[in-house]
Amino acid sequence: MNAMMIPRSLRPSVEEHLRIFPAVALLGPRQVGKTTMARAIADARPEPVRGARKPGLYLDLENPAHRERLVDARGYLGSVRDRLVVLDEIHRVPELFQELRGIIDERIRDGEPAGHFLVLGSASMDLMRQSGESLAGRIGYLALDPLDVREVGDGELTRLWIRGGFPRSFLAPTDGASTLWRENFIRTYLERDIPMLGPRIPAETLRRFWTMLAHSQGGLWNAAALARSLSVDGKTVVRYLDLLADLLLVRRLPPFHANVRKRLVKSPKVYVRDSGIVHTLLGLDDRHAVVGHPVAGASWEGFAIETLIRAAPGRTRASFYRTATGTEIDLVLELPGGGVWATEVKRGLVGVPGRRLRIALDDVRPDEAFLVYGGEERYPAKGGVEAIGLRELAEELAALS
Repeated sequence: MNAMMIPRSLRPSVEEHLRIFPAVALLGPRQVGKTTMARAIADARPEPVRGARKPGLYLDLENPAHRERLVDARGYLGSVRDRLVVLDEIHRVPELFQELRGIIDERIRDGEPAGHFLVLGSASMDLMRQSGESLAGRIGYLALDPLDVREVGDGELTRLWIRGGFPRSFLAPTDGASTLWRENFIRTYLERDIPMLGPRIPAETLRRFWTMLAHSQGGLWNAAALARSLSVDGKTVVRYLDLLADLLLVRRLPPFHANVRKRLVKSPKVYVRDSGIVHTLLGLDDRHAVVGHPVAGASWEGFAIETLIRAAPGRTRASFYRTATGTEIDLVLELPGGGVWATEVKRGLVGVPGRRLRIALDDVRPDEAFLVYGGEERYPAKGGVEAIGLRELAEELAALS
């Protein structure tokens, strides 16, 4: 199997956005599959011109020859008006956003309101700011994440957890090849991509910070402790965290605010979003190394939480619940149509909720309560909690969209 053969669950949403917005921004880390999906959409797009279908046009703005075509952007894009234009790595040519605004407004006045441009970016920060200033009201945003359990075959859950969801890592012929790909991915981000985006942070310092986050996967954010370890100040480590979050490589999961007479934690929990990157940062090259390491439980927890957040309907609010005494729910999902789903994550093959979880559920009083565990059978557990496999719960959440 290759990356082209994996159906991505986000594709229908991209196509729907193209029917609504003149431009659509597809964001996500490098190598997550944005270009593959965009080119497939462009090639399949039915654009009848004099009875024939014209495929879309792909421009890679890291390619000097492609950038050269856009020296007169208005003239060139006017000549391909009958085609969907994919603009990859658009943050390399930020001045193009202003040109796109004029072109889009012209086409809207001519009665062509949607589906002209699909722009791709490897980071959310610059792209959001640039497009927000120039294309407000004219652009829709979507984020493509690494592969999740709904996009891979039955029996591949463990491989997905160990290798992570970047297609080339997941599909590598051996564990060694997968590890080598991830190591080079990390190095490329640190030495090439981040400096290209502007922040000047020593690659070794940022790798140490990223590795510290992997060691404390799912832990409460403690800027002071990290700052001491790196010999920098608190504001600097916050800037590092902001950078990795903006690059869609790290997730800050906020605390759930409940109206209870208990002291709740106020700090977010921090996860490295891809489990394969967690394992490579920690030097864990295969399943045996991962399951024998203390991070295994936290890694599985982060993997499950990412899966469920991606599967949940748009505008779902995700958080966790924890009191000062340690009573906790790993994931609380507030659904856009109303309703709260609470989920605890355990890596073991038996789903048994503990006493602290039952106390936390009494505090939050969710509409549904689940315990995601390492098995697949679904059955009622104690205290109104359902034990359920990760794939089944992800599919149930996706069905709510």
